Amino acid sequence: MTAYGSQGAVVPSLRVWAVPGIGEVRPGDDLAKVIAAAAPDLLDGDILLVTSKIVSKAEGRVVTAESREAAIDAETVRVVARRGPLRIVENRQGLVMAAAGVDASNTEPGTVLLLPEDPDGSAAAIRDGLADLLGVRVGVIVTDTFGRPWRAGLTDVAIGAAGVRVLDDLRGGTDAYGNPLSATVVATADELAAAGDLVKGKAGGLPVAVVRGLGHALGEGAARELVRSAADDMFRLGTSEAIREAVTQRRTVRAFTDEPVDPGSVRRAVAAAVTAPAPHHTTPWRFVLLESPAARTELLDAMREAWIADLRRDGKSEESIAKRVRRGDVLRNAPYLAVPCMVTDGSHHYGHARRDAAEREMFVVATGAGVQNFLVALAAERLGSAWVSSTMFCRDVVRRVLDLPADWEPMGAVAIGHPAEPPRPRPARAAEAFIEVR
Repeated sequence: MTAYGSQGAVVPSLRVWAVPGIGEVRPGDDLAKVIAAAAPDLLDGDILLVTSKIVSKAEGRVVTAESREAAIDAETVRVVARRGPLRIVENRQGLVMAAAGVDASNTEPGTVLLLPEDPDGSAAAIRDGLADLLGVRVGVIVTDTFGRPWRAGLTDVAIGAAGVRVLDDLRGGTDAYGNPLSATVVATADELAAAGDLVKGKAGGLPVAVVRGLGHALGEGAARELVRSAADDMFRLGTSEAIREAVTQRRTVRAFTDEPVDPGSVRRAVAAAVTAPAPHHTTPWRFVLLESPAARTELLDAMREAWIADLRRDGKSEESIAKRVRRGDVLRNAPYLAVPCMVTDGSHHYGHARRDAAEREMFVVATGAGVQNFLVALAAERLGSAWVSSTMFCRDVVRRVLDLPADWEPMGAVAIGHPAEPPRPRPARAAEAFIEVR
């Protein structure tokens, strides 16, 4: 569409309207024919917004289900977040949405509607059919209703597209003031889907809308381009799911890349570590962070010398000593080291060997809980780690090199860095094997 301002300048504009006369769609219906019959005056450059419900019906995606929950289970690939009966999941189409897109409205009792199996393919079939029937070049967007993080309310978004540039990448350009645009990628297809929903409505029986005046948005594109990859998704999981994944995905990593470690990430992990439980309202955790290569090298050289001396006293051969030292290089190969220490300030002294030993054990357990928090938090920061016990065998050396107080007890060292390779699958462990019920 073309409009003119008061000074005669061309002002961008468009027209959006719903298509009447679509009627009830049934399995096997040819949607291109249905739409062509209801909108024979389509023009080149028009963009059709087609509600996914009628696409699902035409494609026979109506299934009998004992319950909607069972259908959601069948369509779910991954649970993203759960709160009571509400589930946000990734479905078979790769979309993250409530209830996997399974819909029990506008369908016969005892049945549910599943989303189109290939929404981009469905959009392409409608586009090609309209080109054959009406001789027009149009774009087609298949839409569905989504909720959104951080925002109340629902809106329609594009889940399938053909003949439309779904993203408008403005990076590399400049704004009206000449400032460079470095992060601006507009989700054009989603904006069009939302515009169509304004005229289709949710209950008006108008499942198709037309946008005219945006012919420049036509082009090659598919709605799958709108799905953010896992690597770029900072909010891939709900809170409780993220905690569980960080715990289950934590691995002992022994090979790291050269990529530097963000000290802020480690400090956030320390903040998580010091929330662990501890006896007598104490705070037994201390973390020495070795951020400079010189500090790491000085400590590891001194520890290696002490280890070699111990092995020689044990009568080990030089060949055996060399092999053991090589196996211990995980700390030397890491770009960042942390040395967790235990302090027993606030511990009780009973003057009884058994009770005093149990008192110390409480502090050791609390320190271990803090280190586990630390390792899990590092995993949540997408950092790999390896907790190695070596500093416990030469505490005097570690205290001397790091200039630590005499009552700080090094409890191993944690190698930290970006994993050099994906973690190997972890053998399944059934929780029941570790449970005794009385």
